[in-house]
Amino acid sequence: MTPHRSVLVLGGARSGKSQLAQQWAEAASTARVLVATAQAFDDEMRERIAHHRSERDSSWQVEEAPLDLVSAIRATAAPDRVVLVDCLTLWLSNIMLDGRNAGHEIDALVDELKALKGPLLLVSNEVGQGIVPATALGRAFRDEQGRLNQRVAAACDAAILVAAGCPVLLKPAPPLNLRLA
Repeated sequence: MTPHRSVLVLGGARSGKSQLAQQWAEAASTARVLVATAQAFDDEMRERIAHHRSERDSSWQVEEAPLDLVSAIRATAAPDRVVLVDCLTLWLSNIMLDGRNAGHEIDALVDELKALKGPLLLVSNEVGQGIVPATALGRAFRDEQGRLNQRVAAACDAAILVAAGCPVLLKPAPPLNLRLA
């Protein structure tokens, strides 16, 4: 893992972002916490959750936080362990479907990132490159997800985009050596 305190790992569906974040967490510390945000509302989601569980060994402490992510981060973050949040996208959909104010929840998350007590990896989907959603709720979610990713990327020490299993460093950005005439 990079020596950063907080890292946002972005990517599309099945891009390899969760696997990469897990590998970094496992390389960083033997003391690891997964903060899971998924809720199993149907059989397909139960299968996805079971698949993710099968990819982790018993050394992982797991905290479920489908709605109260800030409290889970506050309770688990420490200098001697790494926390992996998987994923911000499901957390955002949970809070929106629960009728909570997404802007206020995102503000609280960003404030917590600034006061972070230990290393943190946050996984999130990049959803703004696809088709325009057909429903108002879908468009509202896409817009909030974009704002969430921007705010979290700004608050984190580093941001990585994963495409086809390949990580691309977004922040800190490499220096541009432009010569202007």
